[in-house]
Amino acid sequence: MALPWSRRRRKSKSTSWFDHAMAIESNRALHARVGKIIAGLKKTYPGAHCELNYSNPLELLVATILSAQCNDKQVNIVTESLFKKYRTAADYANADPAALEQEIKRIGLYRNKAKNIQACCRKLVERHAGEVPDSMDELIELDGVGRKTANVVLGNAFNINHGIVVDTHVARLSARLGLTREKTPEKIERALMKLVPQSDWTLFSHWLIWHGRRRCFARSPDCPGCEIKKLCPRIGLPKLPSR
Repeated sequence: MALPWSRRRRKSKSTSWFDHAMAIESNRALHARVGKIIAGLKKTYPGAHCELNYSNPLELLVATILSAQCNDKQVNIVTESLFKKYRTAADYANADPAALEQEIKRIGLYRNKAKNIQACCRKLVERHAGEVPDSMDELIELDGVGRKTANVVLGNAFNINHGIVVDTHVARLSARLGLTREKTPEKIERALMKLVPQSDWTLFSHWLIWHGRRRCFARSPDCPGCEIKKLCPRIGLPKLPSR
């Protein structure tokens, strides 16, 4: 049976392929397709997890702040020694600013991140007895912590599915898969939360991130080898040659 976006319909020149594909797929059909995408990604990446190294909520919070505009591998290199020296929020709060900057210098925007980490940890000491809180409202009040970082910490350190982490991979694949036409992380997250069961919110981000890093590359994605290619309208990509 042909998928909804494969039906031929006349469209105006002003209508984009994305709008056309989204318009002819009913909400029920979209939910059904998302369910199949989830099943396909779950089967393909049964061990998907956060690829930042951490052993407690504080380490994950610091690593996630460092990961902004930086890949996880670079962060893991820095935190290997960082976490051995700084074990509590007070350690970061009382650190020499210049020394902390030097210890994370290979990370992009390291000066600003060092300031945020210290300010964040001061608030942890002053307001939360040095512990990382497990609520969205309290987390986003910390320096350097936005909704994305808070979702990472809640989902992975506390197993709380409060929302869906939207990074560059999640945003790109959500558009390519035709799940939403939204452009901002906040709106993309809201759209995905309506489609994905809450119990899968944290893992759904991991599945898309792993797929984006291993198969669905920004440039030259491996569509022929893709495990969910039959469920993907390939929004923004040229049509695959027929065999």
